[in-house]
Amino acid sequence: MQEPGKEDYSSDRQSNSSADTSIKPSPAGSPSASPSIQSEKEPDIPTSDSDSVPVPNGSATSPEMQQTRELPRFTVIEYDENHFLETETNEVEDCLIFRDRPYMIWINVDCPRQVYSLEKLGACYGLHPLVLEDILTDQRPKVEDYEDYIFIVLKMLYYEEAEDDDEIGDFNIDMDQVSIIFGKNFIISFKEKDVDIFRPLRERLRTSKGRIRKQGADYLAYSMIDSIVDHYFVIMEKLGDRFEELEDSVVSNPEPGILPAIYNLKRDMLFLRKSVWPLREAISRMQRMDSHLISETTRIYLRDVYDHTIQVIENIETFRDMSASLLETYLSSLSNKLNEVIKLLTIISTIFIPLTFLSGLYGMNFTHMPELEHPYGYPAVLVLMLLVVAVMLAYFYRKKWI
Repeated sequence: MQEPGKEDYSSDRQSNSSADTSIKPSPAGSPSASPSIQSEKEPDIPTSDSDSVPVPNGSATSPEMQQTRELPRFTVIEYDENHFLETETNEVEDCLIFRDRPYMIWINVDCPRQVYSLEKLGACYGLHPLVLEDILTDQRPKVEDYEDYIFIVLKMLYYEEAEDDDEIGDFNIDMDQVSIIFGKNFIISFKEKDVDIFRPLRERLRTSKGRIRKQGADYLAYSMIDSIVDHYFVIMEKLGDRFEELEDSVVSNPEPGILPAIYNLKRDMLFLRKSVWPLREAISRMQRMDSHLISETTRIYLRDVYDHTIQVIENIETFRDMSASLLETYLSSLSNKLNEVIKLLTIISTIFIPLTFLSGLYGMNFTHMPELEHPYGYPAVLVLMLLVVAVMLAYFYRKKWI
């Protein structure tokens, strides 16, 4: 994943040396730069000793990279209509100096596992301890109003393609919990997976496209929710392709390997339903919420996200019905295939019944059998057998049994 560099797109651009050095944002017209802050890093979670760690795109990380990712990575964006400043750091103290600056602040936290860093950030922005606890634990999609800020929990979905292209319908859906906290002039987002789902938003902020630089934190929160919901449609499209592949295979060649793929899809449908259904209620509550942090303009956009969520839920319900129908179709196709085999074997057995009778009749060890001593007895019996086979095949064909 390409990580954004530290850039200042305003006319008073300043360069930042690195994430480990103190940050000195001092654009024109802003408060004086804060003194250097020494690192007080105290990681609470030990690093793993495994050789590699899987990531959503199927690749693996080395132990050194894994140890680095155990620490949270902070991406801080400070902006308004005419100013933009972006920087990255691994030190939570470097984010605190932006608290009282007269700009909109967006702090994105990747891998928020370090309790020490969350507590420092929560203390700076007045976050409730239960909010910090919900960030570190698995929660259903929800929206909570804390007067000074609003806490949102969403589920970001990813898909992993099968390494073997011959495996029909073989792919997994992965999930990442995304937590969003936004107040009057700040927004903090937390995500566990090392996948940059908000890169388009940062590009819009950098290039000042659209109205995102002119709106408040509520509009940025809406944009983040909209990005997550729009990514659901990508999952729906991939699922639709898999269902088409399975339908073709079920009808044309219902091999035993298709059955596990159908059950995997049914399991994924339950997983998606559990992840997306509560989101409808959460967005509806956020839309009706009587909070000074959400403007009337943003509520109109939230209605649009709500409609998209309903569309995703309808697609999930359709796919659930299709998965059940696929299983029935597979069992029916398998039964029809078995019936065809039995039908063929039955026809062959039926043809050989009179032939067996003739061979058994002339295989009897009687002395006085007039046909046995006839010079043309053997060829006559063979011709008779061929005539019997021809007549039976003609009859089966006329009856459309073959």
